[in-house]
Amino acid sequence: MPIKILTEHIGNTPNLHQFSVYRAKGGYRAVEKALKSLTPDEVTEEVKKSGLRGRGGAGFPAGMKWSFLAKPEGVPRYLVCNADESEPGTFKDRYLMMNNPHALIEGMIVASYSLGARTSYIYVRGEMLYVIQILERAIAEAEANGFLGKNILGSDYSLNLYVHPGGGAYICGEETALLESLEGKRGNPRNKPPFPAVKGLYQCPTVVNNVETIAATSWIINNGGDEYAKIGVGKSTGTKLISASGHIRKPGVYEIELGVPVEEFIYSDEYCGGMWHADSRLKAVVAGGSSVPILPTQLILKTAQGEPRLMTYESLSDGGFVSGTMLGSGGFIAMDESACIVRNTWNFSRFYHHESCGQCSPCREGTGWLEKVLHRIEHGHGHSRDIDLLVDIAKKIEGKTICPLGEAAAWPVGSAIRHFRHEFEWHVSHPHEATRPNAVYRGAAAESVV
Repeated sequence: MPIKILTEHIGNTPNLHQFSVYRAKGGYRAVEKALKSLTPDEVTEEVKKSGLRGRGGAGFPAGMKWSFLAKPEGVPRYLVCNADESEPGTFKDRYLMMNNPHALIEGMIVASYSLGARTSYIYVRGEMLYVIQILERAIAEAEANGFLGKNILGSDYSLNLYVHPGGGAYICGEETALLESLEGKRGNPRNKPPFPAVKGLYQCPTVVNNVETIAATSWIINNGGDEYAKIGVGKSTGTKLISASGHIRKPGVYEIELGVPVEEFIYSDEYCGGMWHADSRLKAVVAGGSSVPILPTQLILKTAQGEPRLMTYESLSDGGFVSGTMLGSGGFIAMDESACIVRNTWNFSRFYHHESCGQCSPCREGTGWLEKVLHRIEHGHGHSRDIDLLVDIAKKIEGKTICPLGEAAAWPVGSAIRHFRHEFEWHVSHPHEATRPNAVYRGAAAESVV
C-alpha cells in the first residue's frame, strides 16, 4: 500500500477541516513535539535530513533554504506560504487547503518556530475566496485551542498567522513578486541578490515556501527526517501531490511515492486509469505544469536510453531539454491523439503573454510575439519561416528576464517545435485542412483531419 502523508485522511474522514476531527486523527502532535522537546535548529536539521525539496516547482531542498535565513539580532523574520497556485494544470494546493487546512496550519507553526518567525502569512490566490474562508476558520480554531497566539501550549513561543488574498496575477507566484504584493505594491519581481533570506518581506529575512512543502514538515517532525528520506528514490525523497488532468480516465489529485514509473502512473487503476477512451492513444504529456517542456509518448514513458521514466526530479529531467522535461509543480497533463499541439502551444502562449508583468523587455515583447506568430500559424496564415522565428524568439527570452516567467513562456514553445515540428509544418503547408473545426495532424502517412 503506497504511503500517504498528506492525503491519508482526505476522503475517508468527514469534517476533517474541523480542529476537533483533525486533532483526533493525531493532528498538532508535531507542534507539541517541536515546542516541548526540540530546539529550532533541531527542527531545521530534521527537515534537512529528510531531503524534502520545494514542491512549488523549483525543487530546492527546503531544509537548506531554511538554514540560509539571516538571523541578525533584533530584526524580525518572516515565513510566507506561497498559496498563489495558478500554473495551468496545477490544482493540488487548493485541494489540500480545502480538504485539510489544519495540515498547512500545523506545518506553518512548526516551520515558523524553526525559523524564529513571530508573524507569518499564507498568501492565497485572490480568486479562491472560499479557500481563504476555510483557512481563516481553521486559524481561529487553532488559536482558540492554544496552538496560535501568545505563549503557544504554555511555551515562550508566540506566533500570529494571517491569510492574505492575492491580486489574481500569475506573476505573484514568483516569490519576490509575492512579497511586493504582500507589502501592498504592484506584484513585480525584484532583482536578486539580495535574496529573500536576507532581505525579504519589509526588507527583513524571509523564507517563502509552497503549501505542500510546509504541510509535509509535520510528518517529518513526528516520524523523523531519516524515515522520510527512506521514501522515494535517490534525491527525490518523500511523496508528491500530482494534479492529473487531460485525456485520462481518472483526473484528480494523487499522492505518489516519488519513483513511480510514469507508465504506471498513467495506466494503472491506482492512479489515472489509462486514456479516457479505450481506443485512444497517448500522444504527449506536460509533466509538471504548463511551463515545463512537453514530451511525446516515446520520451515520457522511457528515457532516450530506453530506461523506464520515473516520477522523480532526476528521471524526468534525464536527457536535459533535448529529450527530458521537469517534475515542476506536478501539473500532469496527458494528451491523446485528438490534441493539436499547435493549438495547445498557442493557448499556453496566450496565457503567458497575458500574465507577463511587463517589467522586462524580452518577456513583455517576446511573449506578445510568440502569441502573435502562433496565432498566425494556428489560423492558417503562417509562413514556413515562422517556425524558426518562434525558436529564435524563445531563445531571446530565455535567461534574459528578472524572473522565471520568461523561461516559462519560452520552454513550451521550444519543446513543442523540437518534438512536434511536423505538426507546425503541416499547419503551414495545409492551411485549409488545419483550420477546419477540431483539425488534428494525424501523421505523414495520413495527413487528415478529424
